[in-house]
Amino acid sequence: MLARFALALLLALGLSACGSTPPEAGMNADAVREGVMQTLDTQVAAWNEGSIRGFMDGYARTDTLMFLSGGSMRRGWEESFYAYKRGYPDRSAMGTLSFEEIEVRPLSATHALAFGRWRLTRGEDAPTGLFSLLLQNTDEGWLVVHDHTSSE
Repeated sequence: MLARFALALLLALGLSACGSTPPEAGMNADAVREGVMQTLDTQVAAWNEGSIRGFMDGYARTDTLMFLSGGSMRRGWEESFYAYKRGYPDRSAMGTLSFEEIEVRPLSATHALAFGRWRLTRGEDAPTGLFSLLLQNTDEGWLVVHDHTSSE
């Protein structure tokens, strides 16, 4: 299963270099984009309510979830959840999150790439960076299965 995600990601990155992603027969690209944006909007709302667990509901609860950031790789939902809890121990550390410049590229009826910029607004600073996400359409909705996030 992880091999399929990796293949989809590599295919998508290769196609994105060409500037377009060919539509899959019968795929409703608008519905894919809408589903992915619903997940991202729900994550932002949960974060801004102070709920890291709610934010993490946008990630697949699997051992194969991959999160790459700050030169490290985390595997699995629980490891990613506890890393967020350590990095953002209280509401002031969490700040207010926004996702900007979002681009969703449907790969198929079941997979999509999302690219964008994240921004935290806090009293003392406003960190920002970029993200690329591979999402999968599951019984629970569109969930992140691979996250590569960088900061500036």
